[in-house]
Amino acid sequence: MATLREMAQRPERFAGGHRLCAGCGHSVVVRMMLRATPDPVVVSAATGCLEVASVLYPYSSWETSFIHAGFENAAATLSGVEAAYQTLKRQGRINRDQKFIAFAGDGGTYDIGLQSLSGAMERGHHLLYVCLNNEGYMNTGIQRSSATPRGTETSTTPVGKVVPGKPQSRKDITEIMAAHNIPYVAQASPSHWRDLEAKTAKALKIKGPTFINTLSPCPRGWRTDVSDTIELTRLAVETCYWPLYEVEDGQYRLNHRPKEQKPFHQWLERQGRFRHLFKPKNEHILEELQGEVDRRWEALLKRCGE
Repeated sequence: MATLREMAQRPERFAGGHRLCAGCGHSVVVRMMLRATPDPVVVSAATGCLEVASVLYPYSSWETSFIHAGFENAAATLSGVEAAYQTLKRQGRINRDQKFIAFAGDGGTYDIGLQSLSGAMERGHHLLYVCLNNEGYMNTGIQRSSATPRGTETSTTPVGKVVPGKPQSRKDITEIMAAHNIPYVAQASPSHWRDLEAKTAKALKIKGPTFINTLSPCPRGWRTDVSDTIELTRLAVETCYWPLYEVEDGQYRLNHRPKEQKPFHQWLERQGRFRHLFKPKNEHILEELQGEVDRRWEALLKRCGE
């Protein structure tokens, strides 16, 4: 793994001047991940906050080759580029090592891009797919996605007298990707930057398809202060809501075990989207959410042999 000094000396591949909101986790994560390799990179980004804010014509924040893909086909687009590269390399027309990274939000990953993603993983393309998970369709009005936690207030799951936010639990896309039996799957957080950098570097060195799901807060959609982004991702890890682990060739490995698991409500109460859950009539939902976190955490510990 590269040292902090070595990473700092690498060229900036995601330049300033983009239009991402203050406190957005996307720019932090993308800058970290692009510093994880010295090799040239081709980036495919699905329609979403990252794409809209970074390539407003005629400007671009990308100091890499960049392709804007549709909302649903970032993986398919990059699959074609990677296949063309492999063909040209076999013909001797390209002799350099080239990395391929697809960035998409949870909407373009968990939902409308799942078919494209699954196909790319099954075909075995040599690329890294990154889910920038802000737990909702933030770019189009803060609608719920299947990554949105139960109880969240969004524009399509409004809080009222009958329904206290989103009624369904979130999908576990990391486990779905692990079920594809691909070489490498990981879950990461910008709060643990060394872990994120190490997982990115490892994923890019592995031959075959790899996947990283990283939490990426949205102050607008989460209704949080812009200065709380990294602290919120750290708290998500310490409550065991967002555990850091990896699955390499089918073997599970836990990368961080909190010294003391913090109560899940400490993460929820920092976000306005969960404010209604702290009313007396919704106390049972808080208890059920804590139970869900605990069950998922215990199941992961067993898979990791902890």
